[in-house]
Amino acid sequence: MSRIETLEALRTVYKPAAARSVAKVIPVLDAHCRRFISLSPFLLLSTGGADGTSDVSPRGDAPGFVAVEDENTLLLPDRPGNNRLDSLENIIQRPGVGLLFLIPGVDETLRVNGTAEVRIDAELRAQFEVAGKLPLSVIRISVKEAYLHCAKALMRSALWSPQAQVPRTALPTMGEMLQDHTNGAFAAESQEAMLKRYREVLY
Repeated sequence: MSRIETLEALRTVYKPAAARSVAKVIPVLDAHCRRFISLSPFLLLSTGGADGTSDVSPRGDAPGFVAVEDENTLLLPDRPGNNRLDSLENIIQRPGVGLLFLIPGVDETLRVNGTAEVRIDAELRAQFEVAGKLPLSVIRISVKEAYLHCAKALMRSALWSPQAQVPRTALPTMGEMLQDHTNGAFAAESQEAMLKRYREVLY
């Protein structure tokens, strides 16, 4: 088995990047990026810890839940989760972040890279009130680069195709899987009970 250990060796396997894929990277959020973000109900947030480990966290809400403050800045409300705070702790230690925005039915994605900070300003939190509830914090992202990613990955996966949908019964319930992961430390919660609990604390 051959392991590639240098950048030079890597480039002997792959062709040079296409000129268009290099030129499409822009340093601001233009009108196309803003429109994409306004239609996106889901993103993946990538952060890195001080120990060199990486983390990817799913974030979702109504389309456009991420606010574009200006062409260089995004605001991402931190909705209730499991309170592990992996992403927030990583941002405080190492502010570099990457975001991947998805729109249901669209095979292209939008990648945004930059640096982030965790804010608790009252006026920022108030922008994201839902049903009288505020996020505990807002992630403010300074955009360094943005670019539209080609459709090949989603085309190969057929992610949005109804024929590609997997029935939930193909897996054990989340409660059953967590019971196994914790060596039985927690009783298996039914899928129905879990979903009911989630709905009560979405915001």
